[in-house]
Amino acid sequence: MSAAKLLLVEDDPALSELLEYRFQNEGYSVRCTGDGDEALILASEEVPDLIILDWMIEGTSGIEVCRRLRRDKETAHVPIIMLTAREAEDDRVRGLETGADDYLTKPFSPRELLARVAAVMRRIRPALAGETIEVGDLKLDPVAHRVQRRGRALQLGPTEYRLLKFFMESPSRVFSRGQLLDGVWGTGSDIELRTVDVHIRRLRKAIGIDGVKDPIRTVRSAGYALEAS
Repeated sequence: MSAAKLLLVEDDPALSELLEYRFQNEGYSVRCTGDGDEALILASEEVPDLIILDWMIEGTSGIEVCRRLRRDKETAHVPIIMLTAREAEDDRVRGLETGADDYLTKPFSPRELLARVAAVMRRIRPALAGETIEVGDLKLDPVAHRVQRRGRALQLGPTEYRLLKFFMESPSRVFSRGQLLDGVWGTGSDIELRTVDVHIRRLRKAIGIDGVKDPIRTVRSAGYALEAS
């Protein structure tokens, strides 16, 4: 099971080090920065599963980083938990209206932040909690490694299984071939991009049912997406 990817944007070195340590101990993959401009670059280089974002940081402010992430179609779906020393209700409302999914005021307990992140991750990536994922008429059990469509058991190869799981964790999101390569084969892979097309065809064949719409959508010049059929 792949580790959830967190982007931690916090310019207090001691707090950043503490949170990085705690999250890594919980099995998360963590990238850290204390600079808003670098945060935007890191998020574009490798889209995280969740962003922990401090309001007061170096460079571009946290609230502006949040706004820009929401405007970018690649990161618009990524959950954001904002951290701030601001306690005023208007500031909390502003953060939420800008696109933050949750809000934690300093000082806070790292245990509480861990619990909030875990709750969000259970919601957006059920496979991380070992829960069955359902998208349309497809059902995937990540513990038993079983896939069903309309109650029928499907036989998938290992790569096709990982590819389908990756799609089902982010339904309707369009992934480029490069993103699929990184997400399914790994960032260090030397597999060619066209290999992705081969496995997409195999996956379509494996999950296809005569007379039923293909749930995998090809987006011209962009990539592929899994839609609920």
